[in-house]
Amino acid sequence: MKNLTLRGCDDDLALALKKTSKQRGVSVNRLILETLREKLLNSGKARYRHDDLDHLAGTWSEEEAAAFEHATAGFEEIEEALWAAEKPVSR
Repeated sequence: MKNLTLRGCDDDLALALKKTSKQRGVSVNRLILETLREKLLNSGKARYRHDDLDHLAGTWSEEEAAAFEHATAGFEEIEEALWAAEKPVSR
């Protein structure tokens, strides 16, 4: 494997790389490699697939989390009619 040096990375780009790598839970080096592979080798198609949602953990703001909780609060309710005991079928 080759080692490359990236020169001319301004503060804004460095900050964006650090922020994105933290959000994705990967190193800056891995983020750069994955981005280059995605853009140059796969014509924009993501090479890496996530099999779970772990990469999303901790990425919501408190406001986004509260909005989600509010929007899904109704999922906690049970419709009693759907769970009412049915009469056994006689054979």
